[in-house]
Amino acid sequence: MNKTDFVNGRRRTQPPFFRAVVADARMFLAYRAEATEVTSPLKLVGHILRLSWVTDSFLALVLYRAKARLQSLRVPIIPTIFHRLSMMFAQICIGSPVHIEPGVYIPHGQVVIDGITQIRSGAVIAPWVTIGLRAGDFTGPTIGHGVNIGTGAKIIGPVVVGDTASIGANSVVVKNVEPGSTVVGVPARPIDK
Repeated sequence: MNKTDFVNGRRRTQPPFFRAVVADARMFLAYRAEATEVTSPLKLVGHILRLSWVTDSFLALVLYRAKARLQSLRVPIIPTIFHRLSMMFAQICIGSPVHIEPGVYIPHGQVVIDGITQIRSGAVIAPWVTIGLRAGDFTGPTIGHGVNIGTGAKIIGPVVVGDTASIGANSVVVKNVEPGSTVVGVPARPIDK
């Protein structure tokens, strides 16, 4: 299987747009200490519109979800426009082969995610984070459930960050991170508990 076939296969596995946006909205509401139990669809749409207005990063995540869904449907041009809008409004650049499960929290912009990368639900990605590629390799990181990535961290190459791990601010991760561990430094190393 060549790279193009693999990327197209990844695009087809994108979650349904509305389900993903609702899960993301619930994460944003929880981290903003707002009510996450919404009693009616109309209130939920109101929360989604309000979050899109008051947080640049939520709007960028919605634009990414729309881009990914339209790419899976093979719609031309519009996904590129949504990608550019995401970069304009929040400085969030999420590449086409990236697969982000529903329910991710990005508090602010200045985030780059690229390559054949997987991010599982519950991940928190702080500003100035890069999740990307090592030169010559299109395989990016796999980020587990509930991972917390600190401000300015870099996760580079085909590494696996285990569930509930924490990446310290400004750390550079180039090796696998065990589930539940905390890593800091350049290059990132586990800290003693």
